[in-house]
Amino acid sequence: MMPGLRLQGCRSLHLNEDNGRFVLLAILIILYLLCGAAVFSAIERPSELRAHGRWNGTLLNFSETFNISLQELNSFLREYEAAIAAGIRADALRPRWDFTGAFYFVGTVVSTIGFGMTTPVTVAGKVFLIFYGLLGCAATILFFNLFLERIITLLAVAMKAVRERRIRNSGLLPPGIRHDFSAYSLPGWKPSVYHVMLILGLSAITISCCASAMYTPVEGWTYLDSLYFCFVTFSTIGFGDFVSSQSAAYEHQSLYRVANFLFMLTGVCCIYSLFNVISIVIKQVLNWLLEKMSCLFCQRCNKASAFLGRRNAIRPGSKGRQGRCGQPPEADGPGDSDAEGRRLSGEMISMKDLAASNKVSLAIMQKQLSESANGFPRTVCGSSRHNGFSGGVGALGIMNNRLAETSNSR
Repeated sequence: MMPGLRLQGCRSLHLNEDNGRFVLLAILIILYLLCGAAVFSAIERPSELRAHGRWNGTLLNFSETFNISLQELNSFLREYEAAIAAGIRADALRPRWDFTGAFYFVGTVVSTIGFGMTTPVTVAGKVFLIFYGLLGCAATILFFNLFLERIITLLAVAMKAVRERRIRNSGLLPPGIRHDFSAYSLPGWKPSVYHVMLILGLSAITISCCASAMYTPVEGWTYLDSLYFCFVTFSTIGFGDFVSSQSAAYEHQSLYRVANFLFMLTGVCCIYSLFNVISIVIKQVLNWLLEKMSCLFCQRCNKASAFLGRRNAIRPGSKGRQGRCGQPPEADGPGDSDAEGRRLSGEMISMKDLAASNKVSLAIMQKQLSESANGFPRTVCGSSRHNGFSGGVGALGIMNNRLAETSNSR
């Protein structure tokens, strides 16, 4: 779909497909936030009020017992809160700013976890953190993207090998090519994005369960608290209410800290990849909603052109490749036959394209960012199909190329 084409149901707003998807996603996120706020307020607010009541009663009893005014007691508590911010606790904890403690801190910075257990308190430390985090976070995001590429490549190779084995064992191959199947093996085959999402989801669950089994006896948490900590950490939310490896000493301390680091690294990479795959599914739902909305508000559906013309646009639940409101789509140009076959395959890009798109340079990313900023149309031709960022830049570009969205003619 060219940028000049606008949604028929949104002519008065002058929204094209990209802007319509952006506005719809923004509205859905706001509604999602409102629903989440209502649920958490209903669940957590009563507990908060009870905690305030117990604490006020405790303060009053302490003040009356030891003949200390509430003002003096509150002043002391404020000083203790400042000590907590500096890393001082009533229980014995590991040093915050020795080399191992500082290494743990910078790991939470560049991974954007940010537990908050350790924070710089000096002016020099805060200034250095700004520049250190700017470069470190950017480099870590690049590492996550490269990890994502290799995970998708590995999954594609493994799933293609399984599919080839199933075809061999099915007995459906002609006798002439059964012994030399590699020369004919699924040249345009692409694994489904939903299969990849399932594999990544199961991997994330496995890593979280194994990590929780380690944290529960070592840290003294319940298994549910350990699972909660794993999700908060691996998703880089990092509340800081639970933080691992903070006690002064552990049994087998060195082994535990190495295992803790490896679990965090693999968990963050896996959840990051899973989030990007889920974002493709969300994009599918947005395309489907936009199509339904266009059909609902359009006055002349039977005369309008095809609604979503992007190669990677998919509609969940569609049974055939149709134009908007059931009308046949416009014919593609003669150079789109290869892309047409891929769209109708219901799978991802071929292994040849998968290997070619590994060689993406930052110059290509910068070029597309410049073109997007200047409003130039994004062509979907043979050259852009292999640049690694035909569907966007960064993680979204990787996913759009390596996990080409399932066509509506599955």
